[in-house]
Amino acid sequence: MRARYFDQSKDATDGEFYLGHLHRHAIMEKITEQSGPYRHLEKMPTGKLLAAINHEDQRVAKVIEQALDKVTPLVDAIAERMHQGGRLFYLGAGTSGRLGVLDASECPPTFGVSPDWVIGIIAGGDHALRHPVENAEDDTTQGIKDLDAYHIDELDTLVGIAASGTTPYVIHAMRACRERGILTACVTCNPGTPLAAEADHPIELIVGPEVVTGSTRMKAGTAQKLLLNMLSTSVMIKMGRVLDNRMVDMQLSNEKLVDRGSKMVAEALGIDYTAAKELLLDKGSVRKAIEDNGS
Repeated sequence: MRARYFDQSKDATDGEFYLGHLHRHAIMEKITEQSGPYRHLEKMPTGKLLAAINHEDQRVAKVIEQALDKVTPLVDAIAERMHQGGRLFYLGAGTSGRLGVLDASECPPTFGVSPDWVIGIIAGGDHALRHPVENAEDDTTQGIKDLDAYHIDELDTLVGIAASGTTPYVIHAMRACRERGILTACVTCNPGTPLAAEADHPIELIVGPEVVTGSTRMKAGTAQKLLLNMLSTSVMIKMGRVLDNRMVDMQLSNEKLVDRGSKMVAEALGIDYTAAKELLLDKGSVRKAIEDNGS
């Protein structure tokens, strides 16, 4: 499958859309749309089908490892801005958007931060988390409108997420933010994409064609999820939301987490579980229980 991009403004037809910064009639081959090595999946025995998917999944961690040198400066740049009051935004459509919203949603319970520290936005709004929203990803103006609803500014960082690297909703929002001096990064699974061209920190995770052709919820989605896990966790550690290897600011919202926190306190202070749980419930957080008792 080939995607064509033109530098002259015109109505989009046959899947073509306007991207002014690229050369006229430039052509990009999408690896994410190529046919993979496995054919006639419907005829495969279940064991062989699962083995094929698992074999392809094993490529993902290696691809992430190869990207670490590019992820490192991005983590440091985000943390520097967040120390000054900035926020981290994820923006995507479809699977990519859902993964961004998921990662952002996990930060408050895991690290005890305000929901406005890390914000995930999906094309089509929250309804799109469960239901497809027709043409939402093709809207070239809504992305920046969605970001402006949060008053995004120069202290913030925008990470655009799109396996294809060609999603108009994300690309045009990235371009608008970059023009305003906002730090931009992207996570994509094709090389040399229009999305990467709009990113100060392009992260390209080339995991290859999917077992089910074009189904980027598979390897591409796994790669994006791993990258976002790494990104937000590392930033939160840099922000002081982890002590040693403990989630000392996690929300104690159920018995499982109270139990986990009690064990953390017991280990850190060298006291028994019962005393640790009592102390934890009295202080209200693992951090306060540990720090207020001299560890």
